[in-house]
Amino acid sequence: MAVAHKSAISVGMLYIPVGLYKTTKDISVSFNQLCKDTHERVKYKKICPSCNKEVEPDGIIKGYEYEKGKYVTFTEDELEKIKTKKDKTIHIEHFAKLTDVDQIYYEKNYYVVPEPGAEKACELLRQAMLSQKKVGIAKTVIGSTENLMVLYPTKDGIIAKTLFYQAEIQAVPVATAKAEVNKAEIDMAKTLIDSMTSTFDPGLYHDEYQERLRQAIETKIAGKEIVNADTESQNNIIDLMEAMKRTVEMAKGTKGLA
Repeated sequence: MAVAHKSAISVGMLYIPVGLYKTTKDISVSFNQLCKDTHERVKYKKICPSCNKEVEPDGIIKGYEYEKGKYVTFTEDELEKIKTKKDKTIHIEHFAKLTDVDQIYYEKNYYVVPEPGAEKACELLRQAMLSQKKVGIAKTVIGSTENLMVLYPTKDGIIAKTLFYQAEIQAVPVATAKAEVNKAEIDMAKTLIDSMTSTFDPGLYHDEYQERLRQAIETKIAGKEIVNADTESQNNIIDLMEAMKRTVEMAKGTKGLA
């Protein structure tokens, strides 16, 4: 697995060289864009409108449009010059409880892997945070973006969770008044939840749509017609209590067959 970003955790005088590795991989089916008439793959070229030629990657620089049609350009070296020593590390600002961070702020996860020689310092930090049930609130610059992140200790290592900034979080689009519910409805909802409660096992879940998509691809390759997979009838239960009762009955029936 290739390292996504090399840095070092810094907290006070402690300096721990680490690499950040992606925690997930894309396993979804990907489609290419083809010409409808020839079924040839469509190609995209980066063309300069002034010199009317294709621009190769090494001929492209970064520019910021400060006025319409006017740009100030930057080289990678210039962007690197404005980074401070602090920017080049995963600098822990302070420690906090994980529950202090609202789930809406989480963006991406990375494995934090210590570089050779930094294993003990990283393990010391992990055990200390885990024993106190604390996380590290940190900042670092990746590319040209300063990332806010949480360093989260697990039983196996440390996970770096990048966060959105407050300014990036949008307000709820539609404000709705809370509907009134009575005790009987709440009790039935609790019964529904209890009837469907079990231990979460991620190994039990997989992308069923991707499986059907792969089957459809094989079907098309074989020259056969795609059959409609949606054969279930529409649920017309409108009464809330009746819907919950039937859901509880279905859940009990499912557990009985297990």
